[in-house]
Parts: sequence; structure tokens; C-alpha cells
Amino acid sequence: MDAAQRRVSDELDTATQRLIDEARIITGPDLRAPSLLPGWSRAHVLAHLARGADAMRNLLLGARAGQDRPAYASPEARDADIGTSAAAGARELVEDLAGSAMALRTVARQLPDDAWRYQVQVLDWPHFPASQLLTRRLAEVELHHCDLGIGYGHDQWSAAFAAMELDEPMRSQRAERLGYSQPESVRARSMARKIRPYRLGQPLPGSWIGRRRT
Repeated sequence: MDAAQRRVSDELDTATQRLIDEARIITGPDLRAPSLLPGWSRAHVLAHLARGADAMRNLLLGARAGQDRPAYASPEARDADIGTSAAAGARELVEDLAGSAMALRTVARQLPDDAWRYQVQVLDWPHFPASQLLTRRLAEVELHHCDLGIGYGHDQWSAAFAAMELDEPMRSQRAERLGYSQPESVRARSMARKIRPYRLGQPLPGSWIGRRRT
């Protein structure tokens, strides 16, 4: 991992920590409530992020071996896995989200330099070098965090992500989030449980970094 990749990886660590910290204080009923993505609950958004981490991990494992490895078995299997994961309990879903993120991080941090040049593919999208995966994952985490509809918006993105050069469709998707009108956050109800929200640079109890998925 070169210096540029490491910077993106560090940005991803921070974004993932922020997402998981907020996800862990969403109550069960709020988790089942609609997200800002039509037809998806907040649980579906978190499940999509967990399965997306698994998919990117599959691609990096293939790149490491110099072999084509599918991100998902099929579009149908992807959708079914998201549905199954979304049906899990709140605690299990957050643990799944953290575990899948940690598994992806572990593979990425250990990937040989030449493997980042390997061409990978997600479903029927055009091929692209594995070196783009961390940027794509960062965009996925930041944009879908907004989609949860819990008060997190573009004004909370890091300056690096807000200014980052993104390929389509990520560039247009980021622009769409600039116009989001966030509903009343569930954070106020969560704060009544006396769980402190994320503060940039502050270590958290149960930080996802250091958890390992078997």
C-alpha cells in the first residue's frame, strides 16, 4: 500500500468508525424505519454496506492470488444476502457491519503492491484496477451514512472526501447528497440512553478496529 492508498485507508477508517458508532445507537424500531433510499429500511442500508465490504474483500483476495474472483455469486444472491442480513437483530447487524469492515481492512493492509494493479469487476460493471477499491468503499460508506436519515449529512464529511476526485456514478451520487433534507435525527432519543455520539479523534469503547472476524 503506497502513501496515497494509505491516506485513503485512513480516511476509510475514520468514516467507518463514525458510521458504526452511530449505527450502534439506532434502536430496533428506528432500524426498521424507512431510510432515504426508496424501498429500503435503515437495516437494509447497513446490510448492504456489510455485504459490500465482503464483496470488495472477495475482489482483493482474487487480486492477491492473480485470479478473477467474483464480488457476488450473482445479482440475485446479492439481493438475497442483503435481505437476510437486514432481518438480523440490531446488535447482530452492527457486529456484522464491524466484522465485515475489519475483514476488508485486514486484507487491504496486507495486500502486496503488485496486486493493486490487478483488474477487478463488480457484477457486469466495467473492469477497473483494484487500487480504486478503497476510494469506492469510502464513497459507499460516506454516501450510505447519509442515506440512513439519522441526521448525518454532507456538512460532516471530511474535507478530503468532499474534494476527492470520484468517477461516475459516485461523483453524481455525492452531488445528490448535497441536496438531501435530513429528517429529525434519532440521535436525541439515543442520547437519552446516555451513549455518547462520535467525536472526531476520540477513542471509542468497542472500536471496530481490532475486532477480528473468524
